[in-house]
Amino acid sequence: MRVSGRKNAAVALIPAALLSDEEVVLENVPEIGDVATYLEILDGLGAEVASPGGGVVRISPRRLGSRPVPEHLAKQMRASYYLLGVLLGRFGEADVGLPGGCDIGSRPIDQHVKALAAMGATVEIKNGRVRARAERLRGARVYLDIVSVGATIHAILAASRAEGLTVIENAAKEPHVVDVANLVNAMGGHVVGAGTDVVKVQGTARMGRAEHVVIPDEIEAATLMMAAAATGGDVRVEGVVTKHLESVIAKLGEAGASVEADADWVRVVGPERPRAVQVKTLPYPGFPTDAQQPMTSLLARADGTSTVTETIHEARFRHVDELRRMGARIRVEGRTALIEGVAELTGAPVQASDLRAAAALVVAGLSAQGTTELAGVEYLDRGYERLEDKLARLGARIARVPATART
Repeated sequence: MRVSGRKNAAVALIPAALLSDEEVVLENVPEIGDVATYLEILDGLGAEVASPGGGVVRISPRRLGSRPVPEHLAKQMRASYYLLGVLLGRFGEADVGLPGGCDIGSRPIDQHVKALAAMGATVEIKNGRVRARAERLRGARVYLDIVSVGATIHAILAASRAEGLTVIENAAKEPHVVDVANLVNAMGGHVVGAGTDVVKVQGTARMGRAEHVVIPDEIEAATLMMAAAATGGDVRVEGVVTKHLESVIAKLGEAGASVEADADWVRVVGPERPRAVQVKTLPYPGFPTDAQQPMTSLLARADGTSTVTETIHEARFRHVDELRRMGARIRVEGRTALIEGVAELTGAPVQASDLRAAAALVVAGLSAQGTTELAGVEYLDRGYERLEDKLARLGARIARVPATART
């Protein structure tokens, strides 16, 4: 099964394309809800956007203007904040509704504001909107108080059209940070050090045409791999960057799965019953927070007691109550879930609370006895491209039904 383009890369690359003065062509863009929302925002800003199909998106910013971004669109996803730095760099002003996205705990934008302020911007948050102005962004030293992927990418985007050199310290190292830097460089920018904790950006007055392929989605790959491990299945996931999956591969191996891998594919053969393991989420290259919830579903059936510690987002165990409805024995203490594995889960009506919780409940439903009905599939659509179709092609008995058809 071939995975789609990386959701978190695509929603950063789309606004990054607005830094150019000419057309940018993105390939391997996933057809997901967050991408559709972003393209609608770009259309409202005056950019010319075309999606001819096959994962290709063409963006021409020639008619782009710094217009207010509607709150109802901005709050549909977290990544809308990238427009602040992009529009500031292009036009010296930006007016964007506060970002939304999944409710997985406190997700302040203080590090984003700090980065923009260091480059000379005045930022005001009022009445559900973020307004920023700067006569000219100027290069600066930006030290991030926490390792933040969003703030790192945002600082790179803003600095790319600033005057002079910006040095971003304590930067995030995630693969999509590197992907964004590669696009900026392809457009004529100058970013070095992406993928390390110090990134240097030399501002550029003008950027040109570029073509760029979005990296594979390692979280989609991880979800498919965990589904195989949870069900005793045999799945080969293709079109991946295996290096991005090293922490997931290691934990699945500890849990008893048989894992084979090459540079661009991974095969997982699940055990009859997983073994208990300890998991702790960490910034890349540690175990990804976005894979934690599906991993919890896998461990709900493990032989023994597992612990899952979430260090990134404090409210990322909201799926646990739904897993309990399916027979899971899980106790949450602060940021740690104690999982006493059961021999089997049973199907039940469940409700997704966020994107990765939806994926976790799909994994649980696949491994459960009986039928599971998942409500809240709109969360799933935000980040997975037709996941149910991919799972069905792998042999899962899964289908999307209208709400009126549910019993």
